[in-house]
Amino acid sequence: MRVLVGHIGQAHRWAADIVRTGPSPVPDPFDADPGSPGKWPDWLHEGAADLTDAVLSAAGSPVWTFFGPGPATFWLRRMLHDTTVHHADAALATDTAFEVAPDLAADAISEWLEVLSDPVTPTLKPAFSALRGTGQTLQLRPDTGPGWLITRTPDGVRWARATSTADVTLAGPVGQLLLVLTRRLPASQVTITGDHALADHWLTHTAA
Repeated sequence: MRVLVGHIGQAHRWAADIVRTGPSPVPDPFDADPGSPGKWPDWLHEGAADLTDAVLSAAGSPVWTFFGPGPATFWLRRMLHDTTVHHADAALATDTAFEVAPDLAADAISEWLEVLSDPVTPTLKPAFSALRGTGQTLQLRPDTGPGWLITRTPDGVRWARATSTADVTLAGPVGQLLLVLTRRLPASQVTITGDHALADHWLTHTAA
């Protein structure tokens, strides 16, 4: 838990530095010092506030992102969803309840698919190049709202918010879908219909 808390606060401060001054090496979470457990809430709030202040100060100016210059709000969204998934890590590690608002979970799924579908991503993590395919389709179908239709093409991942027939469909509450996609819960926590091997391949090669 100490390393996890340190990593979250460290990541927010790292993103704030990027917004202010540009890219910097990814920090080692074992180097973070969040203090004693009683100080952890302040450590986390200070990091989040630092990032928020940096984004507000950017005032719309483009900043560095993994995918080229973009709005500073890129880092708010990236860190929000990273923190959401790490919140689940903390809950699972301590056997406590975890809940995520459906709209937040849905945007986290969309944001993750945006990352996976960007042509820069395989250059950052070559293992993601295994997601290329020849038209295989996967659907994520939440219990409410539109789903996500993912297509594996020779050029990479393509996706859209759509409900359609697919080679394999993963269905369930949107929060459960998020945690399965991010490998926090096993695939058995959602309903899978169709090509199970295709679902297994996707989950194996999208481990963050």
